[in-house]
Amino acid sequence: MSEHSPKTVVGNQEWCAFPELGIPAVKARVDSGAKTSSLHAFNVRRFRRGKQAWISFDVHPVQKNRSVVVKCERPLLDMRVVKSSSGVPETRYVIQAPMRMGDQEWEVELTLSNRDSMGFRMLLGREAMHGRVVVDPSLENALGDHSSAALNSMYQHATSERRGLRIAVLASNPEDYNNRRIMETGRARGHEMVFLNINQCHMKLDALEPEVHFQGAPLADDLDAVIPRVRAQVTYYGAALVRQFESMGILSINSSVAIAQSQDRLLVLQSMLKHGIPIPTSGFAHSPVDAEELIEMVGGTPVLVKPVAMRSGGTAAKAEDVPTAKQIISAARQIDENLLVQEYMAEASGRSIRSLVINQKPVATLEYQAETRPDQIEVAKVVGLARLTAAERTLVAKATKALSLSVARVDLIRTGDGSLLLGVVAAPDFEPFEQYGRKRVAESMITAIEKKLRWRS
Repeated sequence: MSEHSPKTVVGNQEWCAFPELGIPAVKARVDSGAKTSSLHAFNVRRFRRGKQAWISFDVHPVQKNRSVVVKCERPLLDMRVVKSSSGVPETRYVIQAPMRMGDQEWEVELTLSNRDSMGFRMLLGREAMHGRVVVDPSLENALGDHSSAALNSMYQHATSERRGLRIAVLASNPEDYNNRRIMETGRARGHEMVFLNINQCHMKLDALEPEVHFQGAPLADDLDAVIPRVRAQVTYYGAALVRQFESMGILSINSSVAIAQSQDRLLVLQSMLKHGIPIPTSGFAHSPVDAEELIEMVGGTPVLVKPVAMRSGGTAAKAEDVPTAKQIISAARQIDENLLVQEYMAEASGRSIRSLVINQKPVATLEYQAETRPDQIEVAKVVGLARLTAAERTLVAKATKALSLSVARVDLIRTGDGSLLLGVVAAPDFEPFEQYGRKRVAESMITAIEKKLRWRS
């Protein structure tokens, strides 16, 4: 098309085709605000053909359909740093291929990126449109549309390798109730489930080809999602593994940042206060010399003494008097353990509320009663079902949103002045919620992933 030829008018979304890639139709979001065009790709592999670097990759060309898979190969044109939709810079492979749009065909550059969680399998940027098209945002499919029947006909010979998602459970014990339930539920919903033992995984840190190896072999990067069940004792390494999966474009139901933050009680409480969420008055100091002042700060004894790091076991000790509290704090400081001192809410009589929250919605809620053992450690036991008030529902939603957690347990205590947040757990034991609450928590977790990835049975 010459510079003086009339330009084609397109809408905010249009159908494109890539004959040499075997893609007869893919719906693209037309975005003149984006410089680079992007095509959905997974299973991306770099290889050499003679002296030329090539890329092999798979494409789900049809929106909300993961059963249609087109396998593609193309010479590698470039590596390019591109800002994702979230504003994070990513290094992507770049290819060039002829694109057909309406009655025109021309060469375009495409970056390859996993767009399964996006509404469109392709994004058409301004570089590909320059000098050829004019965008009318009020239009859709100005160059024609394709019906479902037409798409089925186009892709009837496309590879259909699997209909479900490929989901990994990242944990330590495959026999744990929670892990077994997630695996069983995922399979029952038609997904391929993979159990990855954290202790048997290691990482290859590479800007171009990041990898996770399991039992000595690299994992295929066609994993769709990972469900981290990271024990507090292995938070650092578990969060690092999740971060590696994220760098490979694999969805984690809880992000690496959220997992790491939730394991620090002090950080959680500070975050709650920042977002206007009430907590019991708490004190923290580095030196045991300040113990008496801390106790006065929170209203005097009795007090609860809790380790800041959840890896320490997460249990709270009840100190009835100042000498006992000082003894606990001093003993912890000798092993370089940081402790929080928190006011003891006598009016609650040791009762608390625990709510299992998925995507900021409470799935099940139980009431617990704390019992103090002879060693002063408090142990909570299930009393029965509980119902959250409207204010409490808002509180648990705000708490999980503040920490960016999609799956969490939020612990509350009820007082005469309203409910206070006690803590947040990123990888909760949901067995009590399924047994006492008769809720299908594992199914809610799997459906949350399906929703994030826009997967439909």
